[in-house]
Amino acid sequence: MRKKSPLPWHLWPFRRLRLQAMATAMMTTAMMTTTTTHMNTESIQMAGRLALFALLAIAAPHLAAQRPPDNVRIHEWDGRGSQPCEPSIAINPRNPDQLVAGSVLNNVYKSDNGGWTWDRSVLTSRYGVFGDPCIVANNAGDFYYLHLSDPAGEGWNSPDLLDRIVIQRSKNNGKTWHPGFGIGRNGAKDQDKEWAAASPDGKRIAVCWTQFDRYGSKLPTDSTNILCSVSNRKAKHWSTPIRVNEIAGDCLDGDNTVEGAVPAWGPNGELYVAWAHGDAIWLDRSEDEGQTWLRDDRQAAAIVGGWDQTIDGIGRANGMPVTMVDHSDGPYRGRIYINWTDARNGEADHDVFVTWSDDRGETWSAPKRVNDDPAGAQQFFTWMTVDPVTGFIHVVFYDRRAAHVDHPNTGDLRRRDTDVYLATSEDGGETWTNWCISEESFRPGAKGIFFGDYNNIVAYDGKVRPIWTREDRGILSVWTAIIE
Repeated sequence: MRKKSPLPWHLWPFRRLRLQAMATAMMTTAMMTTTTTHMNTESIQMAGRLALFALLAIAAPHLAAQRPPDNVRIHEWDGRGSQPCEPSIAINPRNPDQLVAGSVLNNVYKSDNGGWTWDRSVLTSRYGVFGDPCIVANNAGDFYYLHLSDPAGEGWNSPDLLDRIVIQRSKNNGKTWHPGFGIGRNGAKDQDKEWAAASPDGKRIAVCWTQFDRYGSKLPTDSTNILCSVSNRKAKHWSTPIRVNEIAGDCLDGDNTVEGAVPAWGPNGELYVAWAHGDAIWLDRSEDEGQTWLRDDRQAAAIVGGWDQTIDGIGRANGMPVTMVDHSDGPYRGRIYINWTDARNGEADHDVFVTWSDDRGETWSAPKRVNDDPAGAQQFFTWMTVDPVTGFIHVVFYDRRAAHVDHPNTGDLRRRDTDVYLATSEDGGETWTNWCISEESFRPGAKGIFFGDYNNIVAYDGKVRPIWTREDRGILSVWTAIIE
């Protein structure tokens, strides 16, 4: 176990701003001192000391920001089963040292010491476990593990694959799990791309997902829709799934397929969900726990170039939206945030964006660019969380800014070198501080490794735990960072 690192300066923008203000004042004083007509040796020396202190005060956070936090490897593939990817993580609000995570295909990870060490197990279910892990927790300390189904255990050879969304509940911090309950079974239709959210009072859990009439179908008569279902905290009995979206998508699992349904509860029990379709991000709202939705979907933002994106060395990548709501008692309580990536600055320059709404999704801010690097580098696989205690926004993403600068030759394989970045905003998304949190870069292979569709991040009362996948010589591993 490595010694816990101190809190990096740059994670405290208010402290940095105060230092910068102090430095400016000191530099002004220094200049006034040195320009007086009655200078003496003492005043000149004082001016020099003040100016030096000012410069050091400004430079300190930038120097400290170069140091990544402690990284912890949760799991490395040992050659058996599926390679781990699509990691998800949740934290117990009653005891933030207790964390549960998951990854493809059926991995469960449990930590009781804040993420410094992890125990791994394999999840089983009466309905099979077939990836797309989603781990969430409520404020009562229940953990939920959602995934796709494979009841016959035959994978893509089974006609019953993806016949429902499966949810399994743990009441003992991930030690044991209920065999699971099914959600959304609907004949031969395929249920995919699920995500869940627990209500602020811990009494309800909502699940949204994409229903394919037939996955991969090119028939114009087959379509995709966003469905939503709600249950109490026991997650046994679910409401009849309700179609959320107004306009259906196709079944090709690309830009024109409706995907990216991440639900989020508002502080007054309202329910939001956004998704991508074509070149736009759409949002809908329910005032009655998912029973009814707005007649007309609201367009929250453009997603230029669509959500199906091309990143060198990555077999598939997407910029699907992530929706979160501020539940804190801070100044932005109730603000809805949507996070995504798109190519508005060029196909070779995907960037991370956030937009927000203060009127329950009726109107939206202009998109704010989250990554603060010069133009030209790729950022991809973003995920966002909002700390329910502090209200701070944290966004994790892959980043290639260093490789872009160090290796300007477009044919240089070193341009694939990838870091993991955390961006934090303490002022409701207006300004962002970026920090490289991976201790080492990794370089995806030429064939295009399969990373799935997402990474994840969770935060509670200043404890921030991102989770991501990396590749080394064709072997995938799952990592977190200790940030608090």
